Amino acid sequence: MSFFQWAQNPWGQEILVRISWDLFWLALFGGIAFVIGHLVWRSKHKEAPAAESSSPKAAALPERILRHPLGARFFHWSMSAAVFVLLVTGFFPVLGIQFDWVTIHWIAGLVLIGTVVYHIVHATFWQRLGNIWAGPSGMKELRQGLMNALGSAPPPPKPGKYPVEQQLFHHLVALASFGVILTGLLMMVRVENPLFARNPYLLQDSTWGWVYVLHGLSAVGLVTMVIAHVYFAVLPEKRWMTMSMIAGWISKKDFLAHHDPDRWVVTEEAKNP
Repeated sequence: MSFFQWAQNPWGQEILVRISWDLFWLALFGGIAFVIGHLVWRSKHKEAPAAESSSPKAAALPERILRHPLGARFFHWSMSAAVFVLLVTGFFPVLGIQFDWVTIHWIAGLVLIGTVVYHIVHATFWQRLGNIWAGPSGMKELRQGLMNALGSAPPPPKPGKYPVEQQLFHHLVALASFGVILTGLLMMVRVENPLFARNPYLLQDSTWGWVYVLHGLSAVGLVTMVIAHVYFAVLPEKRWMTMSMIAGWISKKDFLAHHDPDRWVVTEEAKNP
C-alpha cells in the first residue's frame, strides 16, 4: 500500500501529486470494519435501560423539549447533502464511474462553504457554543466510559446537551471540513469557473501537490466519519437522537434517561418546540 502519488514534471523532477487512492479504500473498509466490530461488541454487551434523572428540575419539564432549532436542522441537512454530492463526485470516478463531475463538485463545495459560514454565525449569536466543545472534564468522562465498556469502571455521569463522543465527532468533522474547504478554494483557480480567473501557475508544482494531499486526506477522513455517523443514526437505541434532527424535539422521557437536567438547563424557549 502506498500513501502518496508522485510524478515527474517537465524538467524531470519528481513531485508530489496527490494521495494514493489506496487511502480511499483504507478509509472505506476502515469504516466498514468499525461498523462490523461495533455490531459484534453490541451483540455481546446489551445496553441497560438508562435510569431517569431524579433531579428536582425534572418535575418542571414539559413533555417535549427542543434539542435542535430549525436553523440547526437546516444546517445539518444542507451540509449533509453537500458532503454527499462532494464524495460522490470526488470518488465515483476513482471507482470507474465516469461523468462530467468537475462543475458539480465545485458547486457542491460552494454550498458546503455557505452552510459552514451560516452555521458559524448561527451558533455564535443564537446558540451556546460551550455546549459543543469538549473540555478536560469531558476527556475524563470519555475515559471512564471506555473503562465502563470494558467492565472496569462505573458508568460516567449523564452529560449535558451533547455527550463528549458527539463533541469529539463535531471537532473531527469541523477539521476535515475546513481542510476540504480551504484547499478546495485554492484548487478552483485551476478550473474554469465564474468566481476566479483560471491560473494553474498560482503555486509551484510541489506546493500544489501538498494542497491536493491535504484535500485528499480531509476527504477520505470524511468517508470514514460519514459511515460511522450513518451507522449510529440508524441504531435502535440512537434513533431518538436521529428523530430530534428531523422533528427538532425529544421527549421528556428521553431527556431524563440520557441527560442531566443540572448540566443541560432547559430554557423557556426550549420548552415550547
